[in-house]
Amino acid sequence: MKIHEYQAKELLAAAGATIPKHIIVSSPEEAEKAFDQLSAGGGVVLKCQVHAGGRGQGQLVGYADKLGGVKFVTSKEKIKTLAQAMLSHPLKTKQTGPDGQKVSKLMVQSDAEPAKEYYLGMVLDRVSGVPVMMASAEGGMDIEEVAAKTPEKILKAQVSPELGLQPYQARKIAFELGLTGDQVPKAEKIMMALSKVFLEKDASLAEINPLAVTKKGDVVALDAKIDFDDNALFRHPDVEALRDLAEENPAEIRAAKAGLNFIQLDGNIGCLVNGAGLAMGTMDIINYHGGSPANFLDVGGGVTPEGAIEAFRIILSDPKVKGVLVNIFGGIAKCDLIADALVKAGREVGFKVPVVVRLEGTNVDKAREILNGVKAELPMIQSAPGLTEAAKMVVAAAK
Repeated sequence: MKIHEYQAKELLAAAGATIPKHIIVSSPEEAEKAFDQLSAGGGVVLKCQVHAGGRGQGQLVGYADKLGGVKFVTSKEKIKTLAQAMLSHPLKTKQTGPDGQKVSKLMVQSDAEPAKEYYLGMVLDRVSGVPVMMASAEGGMDIEEVAAKTPEKILKAQVSPELGLQPYQARKIAFELGLTGDQVPKAEKIMMALSKVFLEKDASLAEINPLAVTKKGDVVALDAKIDFDDNALFRHPDVEALRDLAEENPAEIRAAKAGLNFIQLDGNIGCLVNGAGLAMGTMDIINYHGGSPANFLDVGGGVTPEGAIEAFRIILSDPKVKGVLVNIFGGIAKCDLIADALVKAGREVGFKVPVVVRLEGTNVDKAREILNGVKAELPMIQSAPGLTEAAKMVVAAAK
């Protein structure tokens, strides 16, 4: 689960981190008032609040001038104009689709006057099996490029899941970043807060980018991003309350309510499988044979008629879908029961695009008989003898 920047900052502030003053607004008039409260005779930073990174290098879709999602503003007149533009045009970044993301909230943030920017982040290191704190003196918008081209510039410290980041580890990172004097304990305080939120709230990613040393010598979190493990939300109702469903794909929300694992993609071949590994393999073989997956949909270990019906409704709600590949291994749920579920789904939903079915496992022969027996009634259902043949058939059908 993702949250907005302002929500991430407020969680960090509650854990002891220093953040700039800010006000959340949803209209140009509110932005003007916030400017008066925060500008202190200088300027403020106006930021789009969307669940996507790269906002500063993004672009407002359909806006004549090149304007991204982060802008330094020095006048009331300008902030009103920019706020109107940001709230009226979707923001497109590297992490959104080509249509961009609708902007409903803006953050007006006081100018912290940064003198030097750093990167600070925490994530699970799957090789060592423990969280790791990462930091770099090359903070800012191009941290991905730093990681790709000069990974040696990223400092790392393994963190105990039981004890959290230790003060000596935070101080060591601060010294290695080149911080001096009272900057060190200030940075240590922010690192300890980041570790506390990451571990106590079951986060999967926590970033401060940039972490800034200001001209006055303060150390502040200028931007923040936190993602949470969906499987742990039942333990954190306070975190789940921060969820903004308007930022999420409606089909993915619908699938979650039905107990389905669904992620929408940009292709034209729907995928219905049972098992995440099988889903990845199915998408790979579709790509290998020249197709493009429209989604990742895992119905889990047992395929029920109700689950299959809802899965097809979700897949076929995407107008880009020109074919569907059903790739299911019948183990706990036997193949003949799965075939019956698919037939019921076909009768209930009405297939208007080719549905290629590859079944393997218990009672597979009986399942193929069931599918062959409804060819006249459901001509869009095509049974394939193997996965390679199924992939070729659905790619050809989608073209």
